[in-house]
This record gives sequence, C-alpha cells and structure tokens, in this order.
Amino acid sequence: INGPDYPTGATILGHEGIIRAYKTGKGKVVVRAVTNIEKIGSNKEQIVVTEIPYQVNKAKLIEKIAELIKLKRIEGISDLRDESNRKGIRVVIELKREVNAATILNQLYSYTQLQESFGVNMLALVDGEPKTLNIKQILKSYIEHRKEVILRRTRFDLNKALKRVHILEGLLIALDNIDEVISIIRSSKDTNKAKERLMKRFGLSMEQATAIVDMRLRSLTGLEKVKLEEEYNEISKIIKYLKEILDDSKVLYKVIRDELLDIKSKFGDDRRTEILYEKGDINIEDLIDKSTDVITLTYMDYIKRLSIDTYKIQNRGGKGILGVNMKQEDLIRNIFVSDSHDSIVFFSNQGRAYIIKAYQIPYASRTSRGMALVNLLHLNNDEKIATIIPINKCTETESILMITKKGFIKKINFSKFNKIRKTGIRVIGFREEDELVAVLRVEMNEDILIATKLGKGVRYNESNLRTISSPIALGVIAMNLDKEDEVIGAEIIKESEKILLVSENGYGKCTENSEFKRQKNKGGKGVKLYKITEKTGNIVAVVSANEKDEIVIINSEGVIIRLKVSDISTMSRITIGVKLISLNKNTSVINIAKIAYSDILQYDE
Repeated sequence: INGPDYPTGATILGHEGIIRAYKTGKGKVVVRAVTNIEKIGSNKEQIVVTEIPYQVNKAKLIEKIAELIKLKRIEGISDLRDESNRKGIRVVIELKREVNAATILNQLYSYTQLQESFGVNMLALVDGEPKTLNIKQILKSYIEHRKEVILRRTRFDLNKALKRVHILEGLLIALDNIDEVISIIRSSKDTNKAKERLMKRFGLSMEQATAIVDMRLRSLTGLEKVKLEEEYNEISKIIKYLKEILDDSKVLYKVIRDELLDIKSKFGDDRRTEILYEKGDINIEDLIDKSTDVITLTYMDYIKRLSIDTYKIQNRGGKGILGVNMKQEDLIRNIFVSDSHDSIVFFSNQGRAYIIKAYQIPYASRTSRGMALVNLLHLNNDEKIATIIPINKCTETESILMITKKGFIKKINFSKFNKIRKTGIRVIGFREEDELVAVLRVEMNEDILIATKLGKGVRYNESNLRTISSPIALGVIAMNLDKEDEVIGAEIIKESEKILLVSENGYGKCTENSEFKRQKNKGGKGVKLYKITEKTGNIVAVVSANEKDEIVIINSEGVIIRLKVSDISTMSRITIGVKLISLNKNTSVINIAKIAYSDILQYDE
C-alpha cells in the first residue's frame, strides 16, 4: 500500500509522513500540484499546472494567484490564464523575461494551494468503539469484519436453501406416488384433513404437505419432475459449499480473497498520485549495484535481463549457446546491452512511449522466457511494443530520431522523455501497415545511416531534419523504397567506427564509413550497402562499432553468439561478407546488439 491516492492526481512529497501514519494511525502528507516549466521564447518561460491537490478549487486558486500578483507578494508574472478543457486542467502562469521560474514556483507553493498538507487520522469503529488504528490493525479488523459479514450471509443462505430442499423432497415424494396423493386429496373432507392424511401416510412435515396441496396441475408433467430433480441436485451442491464455508476457515478466507479480487477488477484503476522522494528518504536506486546487462524482448512481449557475462566470447562461425527457450511461434525481436541504472524507453505500435528503469526488469535464467510486458507497463488494449532503447541523462543538444518500416523519419526533442507518466506519452503517428523499426539518440550535426533489407541505404546529417513537436505527426520521407523493400534499422555514423551489416543467413561484414557518401536531400533511393544473394539472404541488422567492441547475434531458435568486432572482416560496400554464425536448417538470424568497449571495461572492473 504505497500511500494515499487522490482522484485529482498531483504528487505526494516524501514517504516519511506516510510511514508515520501507517505505523501510528496519525500523520501528515504534503501534496503538491504537477507543474512543468516551458520555454516560450528568448529568456522567457512559463509555468503550466496540469494537476492540483485534492479538494482545491481551481477558480479560487487562480483568484489567489491574481491577488498575490496585485499585492506584489509575488513579482515576475506577466500573464495568468486558464486553458483548461474537458481533457484536463491547464493553468498557464507566464513569466517576465529573465525571471527564474523555479523561484516563482517555490513562492507559489508557499503562498497558494498549489501545495497542501493533509492530516491522516485512521479512526475506525471496532466493536462499536472508536479507535485509532495502524495499518496492520486496520487490515486485521477489516478481515474480521468481512469474516463476520460472510458467515452471517452464509448462515442465512444455508437456512433458505435447507428450507427449499425440504419442500423439494416432499414434492418429489408426491410425484413418485401421484395417484395415491390425488386419491387422498379428493377423498378428504377439507384441506386441513388432506394435509393430516398426507403427513401420516408419507411421513411429511406440515410445510411439505402444504406445498403438495398447493401444487398446480402442471407440476404433474414429467418435464416438471425433471426440473424439480435438477433444482434439488443444484441446491444440494450449494448446501454442501455453504457448510464448507462455515466449517473450514481456508474456504472462508478464499471467499474473502475472491470477493476482494472481484471488487478490484470492477473498480480498480491505475494510481493517479505519484509519490516523490524527498531528502531523508531512502532511494532504492542507491541500493542497486551497477551492472552491464543484456536485455531481450520477444514478439509476444516477454522481456528479461541477463548479465553480459552469461555469453562468453566465441570464434567467428560458431554455433552459439541457447539464449531462451522459445514458445512456439514466438521469436526475439529486440536485444541490446544496457547499464542497470539506465532508463528504458518503450515505443509502441500505437505511437506511445513508456519508460522504466533497467533494474525494474527482473533477472531471468539464460533459457527462460522472462516476464510479460503487461506486468511492467500500463499498455492500452491491443497495444504492442515496437522497439526499445536505453537512455541515461539527456542534454539540451540531443534529439530522438524515429524511423519507420516504410521509410519515414521524425525528429523530436529529448526533453519529452524527462517526465513520462506511467500511462505513457504520444510521440508519433503512423500510416497503414507502417511501424517503428529504429529509434536513435543523436547529438547535433551527427550523421545517420538508414539500411533496408535489400541492402540499400542513405546517409545524411541530423541537421537536415527539423524538430516536429506535434505528437501525432508522421514525420517526413527519409528514403524512397522499392515496392518489396523495407527499412530494417538505422545507426549513427562515428568516425572511429565502422558499419557492420548482418544477413539473415548468418553472413556479415564491416565497411568503412567513407564508402557511404552523405546525401543532402531527403527521400532518395540511396546506394547499395551489401551484395544480396541466395546464400546470404536479406539484411536483418545494422550497427556502428569499432574493433574493440563486441556484438551479440541471436537466431530464430533463441541461440546467441558473442563475437569480437575485430574478428569480422572489413570489406567494400558491394560484397557478401563472411560467415559469422552457423545456422541449422530453417533457422535465420533475428537481430544483433553491440557491446561497447566502455561497457566491457566497466563490467570487468
């Protein structure tokens, strides 16, 4: 139980107040509005409020801010406006030039309800007496309350079921002896006499005899008898189950659990109020050792993390080792190397981005499938992850490039990934049958190379692309593709590295960067990067690496091989390369990942 969750969202500052409240039954939590500082021009910023604390009236909040501006308690605000609509709250506080937004924001927290304190008093009636309870006592009292409610309900339902079974037994006796029953009723002086004679003849109770006398003629049909027998058998099962609840505490606790899970499925929703760490709180990240890991994602959205040391260096052309036991019709589609403290951004087929820390991905054995992504991310219905990238701290000079299978490219600011909520953010739109195949983190003026499965590619500079702010925009055409061709990946070109291409039949080669000429205009056909033959198969992956780096190759059977880049031959663009991995029949290379030399050194240390 993380802490209070308010319907208006906002954030709770620190865990100390929550822990004290849960331990003692009394405490205080500080709730703060969700705000963003946005640049709106040269040396000018604005504060945007998107969530406010619980029970705070937005109109009165704006009035209070306006009053503080008028009284000059807060100076530096040039405009205040409410841009809220049915989609959510948006209060914009525009600042004067060269005014420090963080300073104004702290003043607003101090003087207005953008920051509020909520007292916690866990008072409850226990056996008719008001008591202040800690979290353990509340849970225990609630469970005892549920036990009492369910036991009372069960006793009531059991008595009702026993009465009905008793009546059904009498009716079935009557139907089995229907001729004699009819004769007794017809020959009796009145109803009471008929009941007495039936009770004496068949050993019935007054309730049973009354039910028989009141029985309608239609009940004499064979079909009605079958219905009565079915009802009798069904109620007998219910009686048995109700008695188990009363006699066995394990069954009783299972009922409590099932009912709570039912309530959760009907009324449970995602958490809205985020709890932030404050000074004095223990940051879980400080307790986690840094490590270099291999992360893999399958087409059926199973993810896992393994130590890079799992895969020992092998010679070129080896068989590799089994990296995962694949479920039928499932294949690995993403494999990359990451620091355990990196943030991992997931890009979905619906154009949304989600973010978690690498250490949140559980370690798994070399041959296990891993964890289903739905247990880690708040995905929408029918939403699948298209690609993933690891990131650490971002700078203002960096951007994200997204390249699609159909040859579109979109450039967005890296700052969009600073604050991704659990529900994700929208980052790109798609045309029909298109999807993300590559996401790159680029610095200013870096060159990129886009490669296709038929061995073509284009190289041009990042500065040729304009930044697109619209989250639903498609981007621009990066490459004109042949009808049967599609983009398989993209890489940043670095002077100290070579371009490594790997084909589906296990062939590959390195090529010098100088062989790929920079193209000024977007949308060209590109140049030939690789000689495609029946022997090599189509291109499946491209990476930029130097000779000190290593690569990990994975095939469709889940087998992984780790190689030194220095062992891979450097050849010209129009060649087929050399064999990197030996494949069984009907097996192909799925993907590759680079292990940077810096990561190898860090791990060895």
